[in-house]
Amino acid sequence: MKKSLLAAGLGLSMALSGVAQAKTMVFCSEGSPEGFTPSLYSAGTTFDASSQTIFNRLVQFETGTTKVIPGLAESWSASDDGLEYTFNLRKGVKFHSTPYFTPTRDFNADDIMFSFNRQWDKDHPYYAVGGEHLYFGWMGMDGLIGSIDKIDDHTVKFTLTKPESPFVSNLAMDFASILSAEYADNLTASGNQADIDFKPVGTGPFVFKSYKKDSMIRYEAFDDYWDGRSNIDKLVFAITTDSSVRYQKLKAGECHVMPYPNPADVAEMQADPEINVLEQEGLNVGYLAFNTEKAPFDQKMVRQALSMAINKQAILDIVFEGAGSVAKNPIPPTMWSYNHAVRDYAYDPAGAKSMLDAAGVSGLKTNIWAMPVQRPYNPNARRMAELIQADWAAVGVDAEIVTFEWGEYLKRSNAGEHDTVLLGWTGDNGDPDNFMGVLLGCAAAKSGGNRARWCHEEFDSLLNEARQLTDQAERTVLYEAAQEIFKEEAPWVTIAHSVAFKPVRAEVTGFKVHPLGSHIFYDGVDLK
Repeated sequence: MKKSLLAAGLGLSMALSGVAQAKTMVFCSEGSPEGFTPSLYSAGTTFDASSQTIFNRLVQFETGTTKVIPGLAESWSASDDGLEYTFNLRKGVKFHSTPYFTPTRDFNADDIMFSFNRQWDKDHPYYAVGGEHLYFGWMGMDGLIGSIDKIDDHTVKFTLTKPESPFVSNLAMDFASILSAEYADNLTASGNQADIDFKPVGTGPFVFKSYKKDSMIRYEAFDDYWDGRSNIDKLVFAITTDSSVRYQKLKAGECHVMPYPNPADVAEMQADPEINVLEQEGLNVGYLAFNTEKAPFDQKMVRQALSMAINKQAILDIVFEGAGSVAKNPIPPTMWSYNHAVRDYAYDPAGAKSMLDAAGVSGLKTNIWAMPVQRPYNPNARRMAELIQADWAAVGVDAEIVTFEWGEYLKRSNAGEHDTVLLGWTGDNGDPDNFMGVLLGCAAAKSGGNRARWCHEEFDSLLNEARQLTDQAERTVLYEAAQEIFKEEAPWVTIAHSVAFKPVRAEVTGFKVHPLGSHIFYDGVDLK
């Protein structure tokens, strides 16, 4: 196996054996990115390959925590009424120089204006380039932002239409990555606007060098990085979709870090002196969403019945190998405002069958969409779908399992083509609104982030009220009430919260499991 993997054209064995002088870190990533502009996409796979390597944001999360710290803005302030946020930009920040772009100036306010107006202003020349700006719509940012003003080259002010407690934390999320306005202008002049999303230029710790779909992404350390040059000279994403193959590469020394191991392999990894298995309780949830715009899933009783028909403990035992907990709420139990008093639906096939009969549903034929890739909240979606399929068959429901390539899966489910769909979420900013608002709010039902396409007026009203408060105790009361409504209405079957395992080679130092699911190869990461 080792010989065949080394012969796969990766050209990595020399670097990993220490023969080459440059420090080359290889990450056996689980899939190909959808592109390299974070605002256009929603997958962590894409964010790892773009926002966490190539770009920065106004503010950022301290690695390993959800604490917001300065990024491209060295400081910021808010007005007393919570409607104005002023950011003081860092001076002397350089953009990457690449074969396709050489910057003539440092980062400034024009780049902030470009990066946000591209997502916000429908008349902006880049608004429609590349597709829809997903997170911006899911989070209702288009209605939240009243204006964005350049005060001077190093000061920008955001004026909101209403107070929004998580606003600064939201700006640390991947979609808020800052692109080069000068590069965009050059592409417009040459008629190559689409290149902005596939030949990226940022201010981040690594410079994009090349990408071969389903094979490899190469980066090099940015010598002029504002926060100090990376310890790693070269970074390689070796795209390896099969977790067993990723494990073999890790054991053979062909990669240093791998995501999403098979739960069944973890014990063996932990016993290997050449591998350190880092772990953390995941800030995540895996779920099955009903498309509530389609009959009979528009009926609450049907959704409740199908929830009762699923043996979630069996899924946890078989798919997660027990490395997690059964989920009852749409947010994980490690998050503030988690409602411990909510009662989950008991596994009750006989009761489920009776409820389906009472709802007038018999001989139902439907589908279960299953992801083609492993995610931290679902290590084997196909197997999970098979277990749900068998559970539903026991109550007279015939479900076909459907899958697509990852990017296509996300695109089609965003458009609402599914009957039911397996997905999940790893938190972006540590705020409950990032789960409930982004995944279940009415704005997200329109824009597609809410895969259940469920809009409940009272639920949404609670979320809107909570966003405008700053007191966490007051917000908690509202989120706890929202979780009660969610469970009663059952737009999802909440499946599990997983433990995040991160196997790394013993020679890797400084790598941290990030609670928001990102893989970060800067900030102290090194090779012995």
